[in-house]
Amino acid sequence: MTEKQILIRGGRLVDASGLDTTADLLVTCPSIVEVKRGITAPAGTATIEAQGLIVLPGLVDLHVHLREPGEEEKETVASGAAAAAAGGFTDIACMPNTEPPIDDQSGVRFIREQSAAAGLARVHPIAAITLGRRGEQLTEMDELREAGAVAFSDDGSPVRSAEILRRALEYGRMVGVPIIDHCEDPDLARGGVMHEGRVSTELGLPGIPAAAEEVIVARDLCLAELTGGHLHLAHLSTRGSVELVRRAKARGVQVTAEVTPHHFILTDDAVRSYDPVTKMNPPLRTAADVAALREGLADGTIDAIATDHAPHTDYEKEFEFDRAPFGVIGLETALGLTLTELVDGGVLDLAGLVRVMSLRPRQILGLAGGSIAPGAPADLVLIDPEARWVVDPSRFRSRSRNSPFRGFRLRGEVAATLVGGRLVHARAAAGVI
Repeated sequence: MTEKQILIRGGRLVDASGLDTTADLLVTCPSIVEVKRGITAPAGTATIEAQGLIVLPGLVDLHVHLREPGEEEKETVASGAAAAAAGGFTDIACMPNTEPPIDDQSGVRFIREQSAAAGLARVHPIAAITLGRRGEQLTEMDELREAGAVAFSDDGSPVRSAEILRRALEYGRMVGVPIIDHCEDPDLARGGVMHEGRVSTELGLPGIPAAAEEVIVARDLCLAELTGGHLHLAHLSTRGSVELVRRAKARGVQVTAEVTPHHFILTDDAVRSYDPVTKMNPPLRTAADVAALREGLADGTIDAIATDHAPHTDYEKEFEFDRAPFGVIGLETALGLTLTELVDGGVLDLAGLVRVMSLRPRQILGLAGGSIAPGAPADLVLIDPEARWVVDPSRFRSRSRNSPFRGFRLRGEVAATLVGGRLVHARAAAGVI
């Protein structure tokens, strides 16, 4: 035996193909070797006793902000990768709104090198659509793709020019990667700090209307239909956006979309606390929007759950609500929230969870895996479905603590995460109740 092998014994194996069985898994670096009951492993094989655990393909988050380079006090590639592994993610894709932005080959290579050095969850760079994310001139997309960029986005800002976005979609189609847009009309959203509606009026806070998102979603879908390029819509938050995507898919438009846990769980009523951990962009919307987002996940209109993990320091999030920065973290809570809110709530079954948190994100980014079968990558997460735990950000691997879910009681704890057959995270007892 030239490579270390691990036998995962007696777990419940579930993927999106219809697999749902109790069996053993023999894995090596980097692949699954065998899947069956009663595997006899070679001498020296490490064993993980997985009775009572659920084994899923490793999760993928296609939308995170890691702040490196430039704001390492908030997050680094290494700390983000550690948080990801603790949350059951084997792969994450980081947005380019760093200082400086990831808009050239050296920036892409830097992220890949930092990821390799950390040796935890893989971190895949998303490169900027335009130089400096200024929305004026396209980056060298072919060169960036060759350097390792898995997608292109100016996230944090929309691509304001329809002409620039059209060209980006055309080039994206040529190089075979998605264009991810932050859908927000800057003029309609200017000055807003939460959803525009009854609650914002009662609280006296300036609002961001749902139309600020929906007019850009509509524009982007028109351009995707025109170009045939792959458009991916980040962090949908309104029922109007969901319906626009549903109709576009029915017409055959090449569009995929994501939603975050905070948008499919919380409403703008959470802002009544004036706590800046409830301030994010797009903002928390209404109960009707939450219901539409859940329906979109259930029927496949929305392809993926992503966290939009956006770390900030404590002192920034202690400013007054209107002065605090937008953004919340989510890598270490996404799985528990999805199990508790969507699986227990009957919106998704476990196969559906795998679809939206592993298989479809992999397909969108062009990553291998997403199944449990011989020859598939040994990217796996083992979950204790009976463990109950309370969200305590002070225990997070992330450098930041700005979670809106502090104190939430969740079901389902990550027992172990394997990346390419390597154990990169194993749980501690702390926090389990």
